[in-house]
Amino acid sequence: MKLEKYTVLIFILGVFFSSCKEVSFKEPQPAGVAALTSIPQGLQGWYQAGDKNDQKDTDTLIIESWGYHFKDKDDKDWLGRGTLSDSLVVKAYQDYYFVNFRSGNQWVLRLVKQNANGSFKFMSIDIGDDAKRKEMLRKMSKKFKVTEITKESDTFYQITPTKEQLMQLIKEGYFTGDELTKIK
Repeated sequence: MKLEKYTVLIFILGVFFSSCKEVSFKEPQPAGVAALTSIPQGLQGWYQAGDKNDQKDTDTLIIESWGYHFKDKDDKDWLGRGTLSDSLVVKAYQDYYFVNFRSGNQWVLRLVKQNANGSFKFMSIDIGDDAKRKEMLRKMSKKFKVTEITKESDTFYQITPTKEQLMQLIKEGYFTGDELTKIK
């Protein structure tokens, strides 16, 4: 399987492999916004994930009212599923969906911005490489207290923004990501 396929899927699931480095939060974001009890109808559907140029090597992200799961090209479920719970919290605020994954006592955030055609952009604060991480943390430390928390092989850079500060981070381009195409 191709690396691009795994990049998108790992990004989506918030799966943590060795030496994970993430911006994290003390509580699901945005703070003070109620969690959804089900995924909205407009976001439910089947989305193509993986290499869009190679139709033989794509997977399908299926979002349902209760959460999500994946099917491979052979129509088999894989990588498990995410169910709305105390470890997967989704919130809606100002035309975004905030997908919060619990990792121990930290919350990792993914941002969903749906397009008019039904596809969506799936974003995070990318601090994967050393140069990008140092620059991003330098910029964020001017706005927030950044607390470094290391647990086993994972390192979290925890911030505590208000709703308004979180929206400002989005507007300033801190969140980047990939687009997933709605296919059904």
